[in-house]
Amino acid sequence: MKKGTIIAMTILSTMAALPSAQAAFVVGGENGWQFTTDGFINVFATYESVDERPAGVTGGSLGLDTDVEGQQQFRVRTGLLPVGIGFNIKSPTIKEVDYAVRLGLYPQVQNDNGSRTEINPNIDFREIYFTADGKFGQFLAGRAINLYQSKNILTDMTLFGVGVVGPLPNGPTMGHIGYGYLYPNFGAQFRYTTPDLSGVKVAFSVNDTNDIGAATKKNIPRLEAEVSYATTFTGGKMQAWLEGLYQTAGFTSGPRDGGHATSLGGATGVQVFLGNLELLASGYGGRALGMLGMQGDDATDAVGKERYNWGFLAQTTYQLTPEWKLGINYGQSRAEETDADKVDVNSHIKMQHAAVGAVTYNINKNWQVMAEYTWAQDKWFNGDKQNGNMVALGTFFYW
Repeated sequence: MKKGTIIAMTILSTMAALPSAQAAFVVGGENGWQFTTDGFINVFATYESVDERPAGVTGGSLGLDTDVEGQQQFRVRTGLLPVGIGFNIKSPTIKEVDYAVRLGLYPQVQNDNGSRTEINPNIDFREIYFTADGKFGQFLAGRAINLYQSKNILTDMTLFGVGVVGPLPNGPTMGHIGYGYLYPNFGAQFRYTTPDLSGVKVAFSVNDTNDIGAATKKNIPRLEAEVSYATTFTGGKMQAWLEGLYQTAGFTSGPRDGGHATSLGGATGVQVFLGNLELLASGYGGRALGMLGMQGDDATDAVGKERYNWGFLAQTTYQLTPEWKLGINYGQSRAEETDADKVDVNSHIKMQHAAVGAVTYNINKNWQVMAEYTWAQDKWFNGDKQNGNMVALGTFFYW
């Protein structure tokens, strides 16, 4: 999958991840059916200054691969989250089971390429699914956020900000995607989640397949799983998770024609709230994962060999008052060099890392404003570097 496509599809979120969101309109019938809507709008003014891209390198996410000159750019746009508009239909309880359907639309506010004549705001149908909830747990079928690394991104504070701006003009920004975790994407799946077992939940999904780098023959489903634990205690609460991914795909041409690539990954994290203080640490690692979007073009090298990838994110936030919140985080993503990479005439990306500082002010329960500063750097195996500095000022309105 191309980098631009990955970023264009970026980012989240399911409304369950939005603590301020709740159904604003409820329409009910006498037979027990209900229709509700929820959502949010975010708009940011962003300015980025990115160094000139080194020549003779591949990979990197601060600028387009073809962009050699440095870039300075001001935009008014959405942040890591697009605009979200959700429509929900809930059935009456039928034999102790509750059924629901969700349709989530996620458009942008900015025009394509920043041109007034290219009015293509990128409408993304991320969520189209139904659920059945009962004593057995939950069954989900449809298009929803994938399990693997979902909690890594949903706990990142830049989910409600900007983070790394990235090169694509008409999609969301990147937050820490490729700079601390990978984009889990939204995909077609069947998923089962157990009931709450004293704070423990286990989820397992059978998913639509992805290409794994240059391996495009896909006759085995992609499997993902998650084990999570959540609890509260005097003065605080915490959650922890462990997630996994497995898929194989075959090569139909090239030096590994007839062979297979295997994508195998693990991810974990712990988030603790102690009064007004939040502490977060998350990480991931595995084979053939890619540096930006899951199992992207760079998951395999020029001869079809799987690359190894890993990364982490550390974060601290503090709620000064009910209105003011401060936050800082740092993340990095890395790729290991293969034998083919070492003899390639172009140097391959080694590390992408970024640090973000943010201030948020809640005007009321529906409206907040925030300011961010982001420093980011891409580094290649030959020692070349590209730095970027980004500032953002914006607002969220929830309903």
